[in-house]
Amino acid sequence: MSLNVEIIEQSFEKIKPRAEEFAASFYDNLFAVYPEVLPLFASTDMSKQQKKLVSSLVLVVESLHHPEALGQVLQALGARHVGYGTIPDYYGPVGQALLTTFAQYLGEDWTAEVKQAWTDAYKAITVQMLQGAGQDFTLEQVQLDTGEIPVRGERHPTPTTETEAPAAVGGEESEPLAVEILESSFELIKPRADEFTASFYENLLATHPELRPLFAGTEMPKQQKK
Repeated sequence: MSLNVEIIEQSFEKIKPRAEEFAASFYDNLFAVYPEVLPLFASTDMSKQQKKLVSSLVLVVESLHHPEALGQVLQALGARHVGYGTIPDYYGPVGQALLTTFAQYLGEDWTAEVKQAWTDAYKAITVQMLQGAGQDFTLEQVQLDTGEIPVRGERHPTPTTETEAPAAVGGEESEPLAVEILESSFELIKPRADEFTASFYENLLATHPELRPLFAGTEMPKQQKK
């Protein structure tokens, strides 16, 4: 299967400014459609879990131009998920929840073409992870319900104080506070951007050593500037 990498990259860029909200909504949608997976997260710090989801999506999207290396990483992840109690039946609901969340956050940009691109990508990811888990699946065997899960709408940041300004009534909603915080905090990072990116990759590879094959032939100073 040939993936539409350009569409996947472009649509994901629109999600990035609200990545944390996106991840939280994904798990809301997953638990709504498939509560059977709730026991897997009984002792999980969901804040950390949501960050792992975002990191995984970033890794996959940025690695689509290196399918062989990405395949090795996905197979390693699939093998690890067996230890977490993940079974093949879980991949379908996870995919449905992911597509639903993209539909929520992309709005009018969630076109039939974008939906198909992400559906194809998720099926390809599933096959690789299941192969890593010792399951011999093909793309045709991956069952994915592409119908969207009924949801109330996008998740917005929960007010932390009583003095926080509410959304406008009877007009357009104010911009999510998370975007403003991301932008202002990133300005503080810019003067030390090179050090920041070097530390990012050190932390990433320390936490997920199974990702090292992805960077085996990579000149890291150039990768950091990307």
